[in-house]
Amino acid sequence: MSTTGVPAFAPEWLALREGADARARSTAPLALLTGHGRVVADLGCGTGSLGRWLGPRLPRPQRWLLFDRDPALLEEAGRRVPADSVRTLRRDVAALCARDLDGVTLVVASALLDLLTGAEVAALAEAVSASGCPALFSLSVVGRVEFSPGDPSDAAFAEAFDAHQRREGRLGPGAAGAAAAAFEGLGRQVRMFPSPWRLGPGDAALTRAWLRGWAGAAVEQDPSLPGAAYLERRLEECARGELGVTVHHTDLLVLPRPPARG
Repeated sequence: MSTTGVPAFAPEWLALREGADARARSTAPLALLTGHGRVVADLGCGTGSLGRWLGPRLPRPQRWLLFDRDPALLEEAGRRVPADSVRTLRRDVAALCARDLDGVTLVVASALLDLLTGAEVAALAEAVSASGCPALFSLSVVGRVEFSPGDPSDAAFAEAFDAHQRREGRLGPGAAGAAAAAFEGLGRQVRMFPSPWRLGPGDAALTRAWLRGWAGAAVEQDPSLPGAAYLERRLEECARGELGVTVHHTDLLVLPRPPARG
């Protein structure tokens, strides 16, 4: 799942970004999730990259429930998530309800929240909160991209891209904040952890794919932008090993409120 402008659910894109995702994910929440990974629900699992990263970091045994609406992705994820038991469920996670999470001890998702509308995030918060278990939503974009070297057109492209991500009511870069407010309104404790992509010369293939999608989405939103010239400059810098990109994300950890003392 991604709001990079690249086709979000293409297996090739998911494979290309898996290494950068693994480096970016915050490990800080893991100590707070010990003992909660017996039955894990992965919402919008894609090919199972989050399961491959998180599963080995949680105590065994584990049973994973993989939710996605794409049967091909579910089939691949079902083969590749390293758990004691894996069950795939074809669902639209935007329509998830509390009964879908019966028996679940941990809810996780990656690069999902920014694809949802405000109403869908509110409904997801209700369903997860009703389950009573913790949740970890990783790699939500926050609307901040940094380039080295900079370019005079960076800001205009970033603004247009963020607007593109908010089309059709999606929350885009505002998703993590909206989700935090929704969970806190339901009495849950929320913590955020930075999880930026840091792309350098060793990530050239991913950087090229990300650049084309990011600039393309920006030009789709604002056709007056000099897309061809900008992309040509940036791709040449990438080919020379001179381009660095930091794409900022946040990981959102949701916990039950501790009981009041006294």
